[in-house]
Amino acid sequence: MSIPVVALIGRPNVGKSHLFNRIVGDESAIVSEEAGTTRDRHFAQTDWAGHVFWLVDTGGIADDPRLPMDIEIRRQVDEAIGEADLLIFVVDAKAGLHPSDYHVMEQVRNSRKPWMVVANKADDPRATDYYEFYNLGAGDVFPVSAINGKGSGDLLDEVVKRLPEGTPEVETALRIAVIGKPNVGKSSLVNKLLGEERLVVSEIAGTTRDAIDTPMRYHGRPFIFVDTAGLRRQSKIDDGIEFYSSLRTRRAIERANICILMVDATEGEIQNQDLKIAALAWEAGRGLILVVNKWDLAEKDDKATAKYQKAAGEKAPFLKFVPFLFTSALTGQRVNRVMDTVLEVEQQRAKRISTSEVNEKLGELLARLQPPQHAGREIKLNYATQVETDPPTIAVFGNNPDLVEEHYIRYLHNGFRGFWGFTGNPLRIVMRRKAG
Repeated sequence: MSIPVVALIGRPNVGKSHLFNRIVGDESAIVSEEAGTTRDRHFAQTDWAGHVFWLVDTGGIADDPRLPMDIEIRRQVDEAIGEADLLIFVVDAKAGLHPSDYHVMEQVRNSRKPWMVVANKADDPRATDYYEFYNLGAGDVFPVSAINGKGSGDLLDEVVKRLPEGTPEVETALRIAVIGKPNVGKSSLVNKLLGEERLVVSEIAGTTRDAIDTPMRYHGRPFIFVDTAGLRRQSKIDDGIEFYSSLRTRRAIERANICILMVDATEGEIQNQDLKIAALAWEAGRGLILVVNKWDLAEKDDKATAKYQKAAGEKAPFLKFVPFLFTSALTGQRVNRVMDTVLEVEQQRAKRISTSEVNEKLGELLARLQPPQHAGREIKLNYATQVETDPPTIAVFGNNPDLVEEHYIRYLHNGFRGFWGFTGNPLRIVMRRKAG
């Protein structure tokens, strides 16, 4: 299911970034009395009353569309509106209705997206006249104070009421997100797998701006490939369209079952940004396959593939459990192995081990190495069971689970992997207290 997006929009200096920080619960957005402080976009995943959503902070929409910065901000706001499921139109309760608010209202109405008006800076709603904002035509106006938090709970109650209900895929297709930096050949790979030029391919980095869903069938099975925009380092995301591409890529990861991370073989060893993207997918619990593209152009010897994998595993140990494919999307070299590897990772992802077998193997691991004891407090691990698939999760029960040290949990993790593999998937170990 896709997590909905809520965008804060309005003219400059009405307190959108303050409201963003209030809802998200941190100071991630820069706030200033200077109009137009928010230029790069900020987004964060947050939740209220069990409803999770992305919140996007946008720059203020100015009256003069001719200034270069205002043109850029307006372009970025257009992107935010296009991506959003709900728009929060923020106005200044202290300043009252401003002519610029009508300009913003026109943009909101033209979008045909659901929207609501929030009158910020209503530090005391009973003493603040915010009723003139009803002239904007959104129905109820919600007074809040982003500074002291007044009214924010009522606002969020209303926001989650208006969010679209998550809808599962109609067909149980396996979703595969193709992720990586710009210009590593993601679209070329998907085109080669599909056997046709369904996606635009260009030498210009950043050609793909949206996450594009493309269905296909393989051995009678339905798949949906999501070709995503490339993820650059955050400091490099200074273009509004690229910012929203980054948001869409993260959403594509969260909606996927398996991610194919593509890296560029001509860059030598795997790069730090590649590792960060891999970690995003792994920490989200997704299956992962690493495709080293442009292998036909790389300098290599007979042991090049082994060296590449070894170096990657030393930089990020979790990559030791991930299958690597060395391909050329341009020539088709080894591309035919991608779908078979996807099916293998899916099978490993859905694998369920019986409780009796998990306990038998836990006993073997304990016989080899007992958990380190704490002074005056015995640590005993009694039994274990697999509690989830997608990704595989094993719960280990004992008398003092909070005292089990991290290195011993890694020992159990590596031991369980040695028995059952779970190739291409995170294996989560959770420590729980034995009942009674």
